[in-house]
Amino acid sequence: MVVVDSVFAPIENDLLALNRNLKNMIGARHPVLYAAAEHLFTAGGKRLRPAIVLLCAKASSENSEIFSSQRRLAEITEIIHTASLVHDDVLDECSTRRGIQTVHNVFSTKIAILAGDFLFAQSSWYLANLENLQVVKVISKVITDFAEGEVRQGFVRFDLQYSIEEYIAKSFYKTGSLIAAGCQGAAMLSTSDAQISNELYMYGRYMGLAFQIVDDILDIVGSTAYLGKPAGSDLLQGNLTAPVLFSLPETFQLAELIEKEFSDTDNLSYALNLLNKGSGIQQAKDLAAEYLQAAIECLNNLKDSSNKELLKKLTLTVLERIN
Repeated sequence: MVVVDSVFAPIENDLLALNRNLKNMIGARHPVLYAAAEHLFTAGGKRLRPAIVLLCAKASSENSEIFSSQRRLAEITEIIHTASLVHDDVLDECSTRRGIQTVHNVFSTKIAILAGDFLFAQSSWYLANLENLQVVKVISKVITDFAEGEVRQGFVRFDLQYSIEEYIAKSFYKTGSLIAAGCQGAAMLSTSDAQISNELYMYGRYMGLAFQIVDDILDIVGSTAYLGKPAGSDLLQGNLTAPVLFSLPETFQLAELIEKEFSDTDNLSYALNLLNKGSGIQQAKDLAAEYLQAAIECLNNLKDSSNKELLKKLTLTVLERIN
């Protein structure tokens, strides 16, 4: 995306350094663990989380400076995110991620679980070496939140009683928590102003929720080439997301297909067709837009700067992924 690239331009060199450092940071004694972890890093990804951390670092500092501790925090957030993806793919039985085979498909389920655990352990080691107890507390809770989100998701697959409020709570645990903590941690490492760090936490929280909703819309409207996995993959797993939940009151056929758990071969394509015809996707877009507006308002007390404007610009690009 051209707009996102322009937002990231001021931190382009930092992101290039991050990509190099990630592989160095996962240097494991066992070559199979290293290869499994490197496999997903090599696939790239949006690097949204570390980019937001770096932009928050610049926006909350006196001289638009990024400290080495903040660069390391950006790397830690990406390692934690990658570890969660490795485990998610095992739980969801995904065959591809970012257009390449998932770790458990290339190696084995056992190796994938160990690789995810290893990445979580590595992130904890580097986090401890920041030697900032408050940041350690904020970031370490994210790993607990991931587990909470997965447990919640596991118990409500194909559950037609699942509510939009429960979906938002689960989305915070699985996506919003890490982005929120990264934003807050970046501010904590550059300023002692608790109000600024708390507002950046809320900025990240709203950004994370909006980003998850947009991802869930893309699962329905995106192409396999764009997603790096088949469209409707989440729905096929029984994960009822915002566009699905908003669509359910409109069509009884969708509920029937979900109750059948898409047992017939054409069920999923029929469900995707129903979703594209209804208003659920637009309602989900509207909800994401509300969260993005709330995120922008969280930046009001930051000092005016080009970095603050970049954060606003980045916020506005989230919806452009589905327009």
